[in-house]
Amino acid sequence: MAVGRVEAGQRPQARARKGRPLGVSQWTPYLFLVVPLALFLMWVIGPLFYSFYLSLTNWDGISAPKLVGLANYRRLFADPIFYTAVWNNVKWLISFITVPVIMGLALAMALNRNIPGARLIKAIFYSPYILSLVVVGLIFGWIYLPAGGLLNSTLSTLGLGALSKGWLSDKGLATWCIIAAAVWRQVGYVMTLYLAGLQGVDPSLVDASKVDGANSWQAFRHVILPLLNPVTVVVVVISIIDSLRSFDLVYIMTRGGPANASTVMANFMYIEAFNNYNMGYAASIAVILFLITSIFIFIYLARVMATEMEY
Repeated sequence: MAVGRVEAGQRPQARARKGRPLGVSQWTPYLFLVVPLALFLMWVIGPLFYSFYLSLTNWDGISAPKLVGLANYRRLFADPIFYTAVWNNVKWLISFITVPVIMGLALAMALNRNIPGARLIKAIFYSPYILSLVVVGLIFGWIYLPAGGLLNSTLSTLGLGALSKGWLSDKGLATWCIIAAAVWRQVGYVMTLYLAGLQGVDPSLVDASKVDGANSWQAFRHVILPLLNPVTVVVVVISIIDSLRSFDLVYIMTRGGPANASTVMANFMYIEAFNNYNMGYAASIAVILFLITSIFIFIYLARVMATEMEY
C-alpha cells in the first residue's frame, strides 16, 4: 500500500517529465537556437533594415549619412538607366522561365531511361553549372571576341563572315549574348531537378494511360506533366530569383555596357555604390530589387503552404 501511495504521489511528476530526458529543462532546446538566431539577426536582418535606412539618406560611404527622405526614390524613378535595368531584368526573367525550363525538361525526359552512356551525358550537361560564373563569363567573353573569337571564327569558316560583329559592343545584342551564357549554365541544373522529380512518377500510371489509348504525347501532357507540377513550381521560382539577382556575368562580360545597354538592377546598384559612391542611392535600388524578389518568394511560399494544407 505504501508503495502504491508513493507511485500515486509521483505520477504527476512523471507525467511532467514525460517526453524529455531527466534533468533537461523545457527551455534547453531554445538555448541551442540563440547563436544561430544571433548570427541571422546580425548578418541578414540587421543589414536588411540598415539598407532601408540608407535608402533614405545621402551617403558617400565616408561622411555621416544625411537624411533626405524619399529623394533617392524620386531620383530613381526619373532615371532612364533604372528603366533600362528593369527591362533587361525582364528579359532575363522571361528567358530563364522558358528556355532552361523547356530544354531541361526535354533532356530529363530523354535521359530518364536506360540508354547507353546516360550517366555520362547527364554529367556533361550538368558540368557547366558547377563552373563559377566568373569562369563562364571569361569563357563566353572569349567566344564573343570580335577578332579571333570562336563565334566569329566559326562564321568565317562556314562562309558566313558577313554575319561577324562585335557581339558584346552591340547595344541590341549585348544583353541577349550574356543571357545565352547564363542559359547555357542553367539548363543542366533544371535537368537535374526534373530528373529527381521523374523518380517520383509511378510508371504504372503511364502504362495505364497507354492501355487506355493515349499516345506518348498525351501520356506526357495529361499524366507526367501534372505529376511534375511541384517540381515545375520550384524550378520557375528559382529561375525567377536567379534572373533578378543576375550580376556576375554582366559585370564580367560588359560592366553593363555599351552605354548601360546591358545593365541590370544588381549591376546598376553596384556601380552606384562602389564606383560613384552614392551609397544611399544604391540602397534605394537594392530596396526596390528586394521588394520585387519578395513578391515571387511570397507567391512560392503561399503555394507550398497551400499544398501542405491539402495533405
